[in-house]
Amino acid sequence: MNEVIQQLFNRKSVRVFTEQEISSECKNVILAAATQAPTAGNQQLYTIIDVTSQDLKNTLAETCDHQPFIAEAKMVLIFCADYQKWYDAFVQTGCDPRIPGAGDLMLAVNDAVIAAQNAVVAAESLGIGSCYIGDIMENCEVHRELLHLPEYVFPTAMLVFGYPTEQQKERKKPLRVDMKHIVHENGYRRMDAVELEEMFSKNINGRSYVEFMQMYGKRKYNSDFAREMSRSVWEYLKNYK
Repeated sequence: MNEVIQQLFNRKSVRVFTEQEISSECKNVILAAATQAPTAGNQQLYTIIDVTSQDLKNTLAETCDHQPFIAEAKMVLIFCADYQKWYDAFVQTGCDPRIPGAGDLMLAVNDAVIAAQNAVVAAESLGIGSCYIGDIMENCEVHRELLHLPEYVFPTAMLVFGYPTEQQKERKKPLRVDMKHIVHENGYRRMDAVELEEMFSKNINGRSYVEFMQMYGKRKYNSDFAREMSRSVWEYLKNYK
């Protein structure tokens, strides 16, 4: 296994950071790596917001489901799906563009997330930990106003970075499910109850399967933040005809 692949296997989310600052050189490398990501038609349908204001970090720590470690991160990047710049350029050059649709947004979301993952891999190679914050999609109206996002720009993913503490380095990475459950050959294969239990039982940590699923359903899928995220994203999607 080569070094790059080993880092992909080793990488885990980091939520506690040392006081060590991220140098401007490392930051620029991470950002440059992000902009080299694969992109649909070389359009780079994303914009990266570099959050340098501590006040803004503090606000995001509250609006993103009250997570204080966001404010303590040494670098915070928000990856936005961005069709606004292309739409504006089309208007300015007389292309008579149609209103962006849901497919355009999904393509831009793909571009933004791919760029974000490039940043994660680059940071890992430099010994810098990272954590995705999906809650940037929650309270969408608040975050769009906070970040001055125009109509066709959507906050897709937030990443926080910092050097991990020893405890974070030693913390065990959660197990991923077996590949046989994830990789389906030539088409989707819907799993029965037996296989679903086998798949999800790797991380139940002494609970019964039913207890684990009920806990996860309550904590994640049926949670207030998940409901709010679905509501606010649906409201935003109305921009896309």
